[in-house]
Amino acid sequence: MKLEGVLFFPVTPFHADGTLDEATLAKHIGNGVDAGAGGVFVACGTGEFHALTPDEVERCAHVAVTAVAGRLPVYAAAGGPLPVALDQVGRLQRAGVDGVLLLPPYLVAGPQRGLVDYVRAVAAATSLAVIFYQRGAAVPTPRTAAEIAAIPNVVGIKDGIGNIELMHRTVLTVRRAVGPDFQFFNGLPTAEMTVPAYRGLGVQLYSSAVFAFAPEIALRFHRAVTAGETDTIRVLLEEFYTPLVELRDEVSGYAVALVKAGVRLRGLDVGGVRPPLLDPSAEHVDRLGALLRHGLELAAR
Repeated sequence: MKLEGVLFFPVTPFHADGTLDEATLAKHIGNGVDAGAGGVFVACGTGEFHALTPDEVERCAHVAVTAVAGRLPVYAAAGGPLPVALDQVGRLQRAGVDGVLLLPPYLVAGPQRGLVDYVRAVAAATSLAVIFYQRGAAVPTPRTAAEIAAIPNVVGIKDGIGNIELMHRTVLTVRRAVGPDFQFFNGLPTAEMTVPAYRGLGVQLYSSAVFAFAPEIALRFHRAVTAGETDTIRVLLEEFYTPLVELRDEVSGYAVALVKAGVRLRGLDVGGVRPPLLDPSAEHVDRLGALLRHGLELAAR
């Protein structure tokens, strides 16, 4: 299934005792699908993959597959140490997802050859589609990216680095090597801020954390970008997304915690975040609420 539209990264709900809340996750995902998501990426960055057990990731994947019921592509995360990633992709295949978002190994920065070997080993362990997430310690050169893209079931690369010049060379190199249909997408936090720049590179897809709590705003922005409505793009960036990024950057981890707070503000009790992340202060939630109200007003114009 080819990805298109706004890519939805749901949060992972927890009960008051900190355990996984599968019923609320199903409702959250169902709401996003009904709102018009283009694909669902469960238990990924916004879904606190870093804080979930392998069993919880598998359970989240089961919930997503059931809630989506074949209407959209469903991806879930795997990553970390190679033996762990191999176990995870097996679990995800059993859960019935369409693909894997492969996060980088942690702590070590291996050479380029080792990075290719890592992706190749994970991809060989599954028949699922694999999207490689370049970020952190996993920064491929354009030539390495082309090697990764040539692995048979690798279907995309998600960029979390934000180096426009490097990304431009990577897109050109990969598409020259494997063809124009290979998919890239912008995976930077609050990706809407850089969508105009990435579209200039030929990268149309992006993940939207805002969609998780304000699909009306995210979809309005996407329509404006697709239709070339420059005034609407400018207003949404200046009056909603820029202040949101400024708030997000005040505390480490708010790229996830603020999203979860936003979902709660919209009436769905998804609980808080797990340590080492912290839930936003009351003042920051109030500021988020004011931004949300203004953004919804802008989206309705």
